[in-house]
Amino acid sequence: MSTTSSQTENKLRDEEVIKISGTPSPKQKQFFEARTRFTAYGGARGGGKSWALRRKLVAMCLRYEGLRCLLVRRTLPELKSNHVLPFQREYGGLIEYRDGEKALIFDNGSRIYLGFCACDRDALRYQGQEYDVIAIDEATQMSEYIFSIFKACLRGPSAFPRRMYLTCNPGGIGHAWVKRLFVDRCFRDGEDPKDYGFIQALVFDNDTLTVNDPDYISSLCSLPERLRDAWLYGKWDVFEGQFFPEFDPAIHVCEPHVIPNKTKRFVAVDYGFDMLAALLMAVDSDGNVYAVAERCLPNLTLRDAAFEIARLCRGQTAEFCVASPDLWNRRQDSGKSGFEIMQSVEGMPPMTAADDRRIPGWRVVRQYLGARDGSPTLRISRECPELIRCLPALLCDENRPEDASSDPHGITHAPEALRYALMTRCASPKDDTASSLAFTMPKRSVSWFCD
Repeated sequence: MSTTSSQTENKLRDEEVIKISGTPSPKQKQFFEARTRFTAYGGARGGGKSWALRRKLVAMCLRYEGLRCLLVRRTLPELKSNHVLPFQREYGGLIEYRDGEKALIFDNGSRIYLGFCACDRDALRYQGQEYDVIAIDEATQMSEYIFSIFKACLRGPSAFPRRMYLTCNPGGIGHAWVKRLFVDRCFRDGEDPKDYGFIQALVFDNDTLTVNDPDYISSLCSLPERLRDAWLYGKWDVFEGQFFPEFDPAIHVCEPHVIPNKTKRFVAVDYGFDMLAALLMAVDSDGNVYAVAERCLPNLTLRDAAFEIARLCRGQTAEFCVASPDLWNRRQDSGKSGFEIMQSVEGMPPMTAADDRRIPGWRVVRQYLGARDGSPTLRISRECPELIRCLPALLCDENRPEDASSDPHGITHAPEALRYALMTRCASPKDDTASSLAFTMPKRSVSWFCD
C-alpha cells in the first residue's frame, strides 16, 4: 500500500478499489519508510502515532501474502477501543474481524493478531510463538522483560522482513528501557545500534488534530511545567509519576574534574546477584556530597562483587563501605554471612550496615537534590552513567506515594546505593574531631567481623 498526499488506493484481487482517506505528516511518512528492525515512534501526546501504526500494519499485510502480525496493548478492551473499531471504520470491507480468533483477516491470508500484556506473567503465553511483524502500542507501559519476550517471537521460516514497531510516550514502567535504547542509544552487549531507530512525534506534527481540536494544545500548555514538557514537547527527562522530578542533569551532573581533591571518601553498596551497584562517594569541606564513580555489574557472586568494590576503591582511601543490612544474614549454603565473605577480600573497606529505612531515606535524597544558595548539595560525576540513568527513571509507588516503586526492579539498584550513602551523613573533612559517621552508627558495624 502506498500513501499519497491526498488518499491511499488499494487494489484488491477482484479489482475493487477502496479509497482510504488521510494525509500523513512528514513524521508519519518517515515512520512508513522506516526499515530498522526495531522502530519506536513517539515522544509526546497527540502525535498521530496510532493512526500511523495501523496504516503501517495494513501496508505490510497487503504487500506480503500470509504475513503474521501481532498488535499488542496492555489490555484487550484498550486494544478494541483504540484499534479494532478504528480498523473497521477506516478500512471497511478490506479487513474481516473475527472475535473468536482475536484477529483481523485479509483476503491474501495475512493476519493481524490481537494480544494483551498487562504484566510480566501475561508475556509467558507468547513464548515459542512466531510472528513476522510485532507492534507494541504504548510500549512504555510494559517492562523490558516483556519486550525481551516479544523480541524472541520475531522469527519464522519465511523470507518476510522481521520488524517490530513501538509507539511510546515518556513515563510508565517501561520509560527507562525505551529511553535507553531509542532516545539515549545506550546499548549493551548483543544490542546492535543499527537495529534501533527512533522517530520523535509531537502534537505539532499532527495537523488533523490541531485543526479539528485547536484547544488541545492550549490544554497541554496549561499543565504544570514539567508535565507540559513531557506531554507537549516530548521531553524524556520529565514525565508523569516520576519520583524525583527535581533531578536535573544540567544541575546535578558534573565533570569529574569539578570534584575537589580534599574530600572524605567512602563506598555505598546495594548487592543482589542480579546486580551489584557500588558508588564511590566523596564529601567536601562544605558538606557537599559527590558520587565520584560507580561499579554496576550483574551476575556476580559475593566474593566477585567484593573484588569489584576493591577495584573501585583502589587509590581512593575509602574510609568505610556502607551496605544493605541483609548482607549480615547468614547463608544456609555456607553458614557464613555475605558480610563475612565480602570483608575477607583484600582491599575491601571496613563494612557497616546501612540505615535502610525507605521513606526517610528518600526524603534525605530529595533534601540533597535541593539547591542551597543556588547550588545543589549533591553532584553526580559523569563517571556514574548508571546512576544518572536510573535516578530520574524511578517511579512513585502507587500505594505509597512517598516511596519509590520497586518496579521496574532493574533501575532501583544504583538509587538504593545512593540512599544508603546519604543516610550515613558522613562528616566533612574539616570536622576532624567528628566520627566518620556524623549521626548514629548503624546497628551492625565492622566489629561484627570474625574471620
